[in-house]
Amino acid sequence: MRDRREAEEIEDAILASFASKSHNSRGRVHPEDEHAFRTIYMRDRDRVIHSSAFRRLEYKTQVFIYHEGDHYRTRLTHTMEVAQIGRSVARALRLNEDLCEAIALSHDLGHPPFGHSGEGALDSLMKDHGGFEHNLHALRVVDHVESRYPDFRGLNLSWETREAIAKHAKRPNDPSLNDFREFKNPSIEAQMVDVADSVAYNAHDLDDGLSSGLLNVEKLNEVTLWRRFHDSVSSKKSLPSKLVTYQVIRRIINAQVGDLATQTEKNVERLSIKSPDDARTASEPVACFSDYMQKEHRELKRFLKEHMYKSHRVVRMEVKAYKVVKDLFDAYVNRPELLPENVYRRLQEEDKNRLICDYIAGMTDKYALEEHDKLFNPMSRV
Repeated sequence: MRDRREAEEIEDAILASFASKSHNSRGRVHPEDEHAFRTIYMRDRDRVIHSSAFRRLEYKTQVFIYHEGDHYRTRLTHTMEVAQIGRSVARALRLNEDLCEAIALSHDLGHPPFGHSGEGALDSLMKDHGGFEHNLHALRVVDHVESRYPDFRGLNLSWETREAIAKHAKRPNDPSLNDFREFKNPSIEAQMVDVADSVAYNAHDLDDGLSSGLLNVEKLNEVTLWRRFHDSVSSKKSLPSKLVTYQVIRRIINAQVGDLATQTEKNVERLSIKSPDDARTASEPVACFSDYMQKEHRELKRFLKEHMYKSHRVVRMEVKAYKVVKDLFDAYVNRPELLPENVYRRLQEEDKNRLICDYIAGMTDKYALEEHDKLFNPMSRV
């Protein structure tokens, strides 16, 4: 059987000099004995997969609330798509695939129910208590909210996996990020997964948008990236519209992934990136698109924002989602005894508002709607 040390030796032999090597990890906050055959990043990945927060992603909104349809993406399927893209690019560039996977699988753990609508509601409700931002909350989830070990709170992930979550946060001055201020950038693995997240997001929103009727091909042909591949696919032979959509999106993903790998390799050479910390101290991101692909990517992103995320149907869902989160938060703050017993007991040791925020942020869309119905519908059984 191959033991951990042999696995680490294989990393040294096949990974690039700028890749994160398991045996060079800055370690965990709480020291632990090493595993017999799994590296530190393998264990990070496994801990995330077995966490409660990861399982709940199955019923958390990407764009459409879970009951809108069985075929739309959820936070879980999105996360798996990011991990797949991340591993593909990591293998091409000889980065650490296990670290990339751990980062990808953990990157959305902090999302509350109802996506960005739920996030906006919690941020507003918590404005006098530190606010709420899903990346900061993801770090709180892996450091504090998850409780699976007798000697410490959280998952006790490696510094490198936590760094990736921290550097993704939109509020860099938050005190919870103090352990990650030494470097301007995160690892090249974290940078690459960040771009993979955007690739996956745009691609599956194209698919879901067309399936839902919020988008149409005629309008999409205004977008350079879509038009380029739609013209080439549709001109070959007569295909069903759904198959054309699949093939166009497949080509869009492939083009962006190929560009990301190629441009990152060029940047490594141009910026003389020889070690993981070279990427952290570089004057610009190392993992990124070429200029022309970045321009096309942004055009697609703007189109989706205007024609999908701001659509009448999505905005109406957002208003309802905001109300559900606000009603639950207000009810728990005013009557904490409404909380489950295991949560209520922790009021003695934790700030009430933050504890309630943690509890609501951990809810799935499904559970939040059911809880709202139990609390506010007189005809519903409690």
